[in-house]
Amino acid sequence: MLRNGSAGAASAPNGASARPVRVWCDGCYDMVHYGHSNQLRQARAMGDYLIVGVHTDEEISKHKGPPVFTQEERYKMVKAIKWVDEIVPGAPYVTTLETLDKYNCDFCVHGNDITLTVDGKDTYEEVKNAGRYRECKRTQGVSTTDLVGRMLLMTKAHHSNIDEDMDYRKHTDNFGKVPAWANHDSPTVLSGPKGHSPWTGVSQFLQTSQKIIQFASGKEPQPGDTIIYVAGAFDLFHIGHVDFLEKVHKLAEQPYVIVGLHFDQEVNLYKGKNYPIMNVHERTLSVLACRYVSEVVIGAPYAVSADLLDHFKVDIVCHGMTELVPDRDGSDPYEEPKRRGIFQQVDSGNNLTTDLIVQRIIKNRLEFEARNQKKEAKELAVLEAMKRREEGKQTAAVSCQEDHES
Repeated sequence: MLRNGSAGAASAPNGASARPVRVWCDGCYDMVHYGHSNQLRQARAMGDYLIVGVHTDEEISKHKGPPVFTQEERYKMVKAIKWVDEIVPGAPYVTTLETLDKYNCDFCVHGNDITLTVDGKDTYEEVKNAGRYRECKRTQGVSTTDLVGRMLLMTKAHHSNIDEDMDYRKHTDNFGKVPAWANHDSPTVLSGPKGHSPWTGVSQFLQTSQKIIQFASGKEPQPGDTIIYVAGAFDLFHIGHVDFLEKVHKLAEQPYVIVGLHFDQEVNLYKGKNYPIMNVHERTLSVLACRYVSEVVIGAPYAVSADLLDHFKVDIVCHGMTELVPDRDGSDPYEEPKRRGIFQQVDSGNNLTTDLIVQRIIKNRLEFEARNQKKEAKELAVLEAMKRREEGKQTAAVSCQEDHES
């Protein structure tokens, strides 16, 4: 069983071993980002063994609209997240007690947003009513909606918390913006200005040292480890990256894989347009969540220097099959590892790139916009129902109080 450095089951009285707590999560996990990973990290911390159910393309299309990634790609992406112990392909869209019992799970965990079926019903209603539902905090500052919008707009607003242009502001309104009034820690948030749903939206991600600590393994290289260094943008961390890192990880019996992430400005120099889609803070968490990665260098130099190789005591330097862009002075950024004879080119067998993902999104732009509008409309209907129910309770309470006083 993959423990991933997580705390084990709590000890039972008298030294007896407690029964492992089995936790269930499920979802689409389309365009997996650090928000998904953070949800799974929190869920894993609530128990000892985490099982993640992933919906099929057919189920997602029926209830939400077309997914960006195929089910096989999504299964593999979730499996690569280091807090996941097991995945269940083709999990039902509505979570039932039958599913929890089938996989011997004590309870299921979901973020503090809402997931609805095609007819607007809460997919977790049955397990909530049975008391086998737990909630974790939604990760502020990231959503699939936001990432799709960044790809559709050729802007760089997401590189900065301040430098936001009018196109990006327009996008946040079109795709559903998380308004300032929405407090995601409060279950009583019911509605807001402009009729936006607090669950489908765009907000700004703010990196903290605590978040990095939560994602990092904290493990240092051990005697006998082979230190492997790779570098790049690792933008929109996807299945192509996972396949590459898995191949790199298999190069040694005791691999310690260090990923060097280039700063946003550096990536934009060699990628152009609005790249990177995710800023360096977001890319850091995405890469740290991968089970094949041991350490991340934030803001690694483009050229792999002698100082870097000596500092980390690197044994192997790897690069994929993508084009090698020369450094600013026209030199080979891998000149030093090649001179030392430690450079290896690794073929992941997967030709998916961030560019190809963007092309998928642009090709299906209207479908994705319709999907988000449909999702928000369903959420607003639920919000209104919750609001009316809350108002009804307040009216009943006032009436009861008046009867008591009369």
